[in-house]
Amino acid sequence: MIPLSNSLPYDVLMQDVIAQECPFCGSSNVLLPLTPEEVLDMYGGARKRTIVFPCCRGTLRIIDADRDYLLANRAIR
Repeated sequence: MIPLSNSLPYDVLMQDVIAQECPFCGSSNVLLPLTPEEVLDMYGGARKRTIVFPCCRGTLRIIDADRDYLLANRAIR
């Protein structure tokens, strides 16, 4: 089971991956530097990726993903 304290909800719109809210500065609808294909590659923990939020330059290591959430290696909520 995915711990909700380490999860980041996201949406895919067209070819953009958007976080509903930045866990660092609280900005809403943040465009993430990921493509939908890269998110699919992370399903099941097959690939890990560090992302930098463009709104505040906060960094987060994503270790897993599913259809609704990106899973970070540390608590973000």
